[in-house]
Amino acid sequence: MSASDLPTTRPTPEKIRSWLVERVAYYAQLPAEEIDADVPLAHYGLDSVYAFALCGDIEDSLGVVVEPVLLWDVDTITALTAHLAEPTSD
Repeated sequence: MSASDLPTTRPTPEKIRSWLVERVAYYAQLPAEEIDADVPLAHYGLDSVYAFALCGDIEDSLGVVVEPVLLWDVDTITALTAHLAEPTSD
C-alpha cells in the first residue's frame, strides 16, 4: 500500500490505522502483522529520517501537515490515528 492509496477525503479511523500500520511496516521492513499499534514507533527503529518520510506520506495522503515531532509526542500508531482522525477546521 503506497502513500497514494488513501482517498482524498478523510478516511475512517480504522482505515487510517490500517494505512499507518502498512507504512510503518514498510519503513521498518517488517510484515504488517508484526506491527503493534500500541507500541511506541521508536521500538521499530523509526528514526528522524523515517519520521520525515512518514509525515510526507501523511501530508500527501490526508492533506494534513504533520510536523515530525508529533510522531514522538503521540508515539504510537493508535495515538497518531486518533490525532489524524480529529476533525479539522478549514
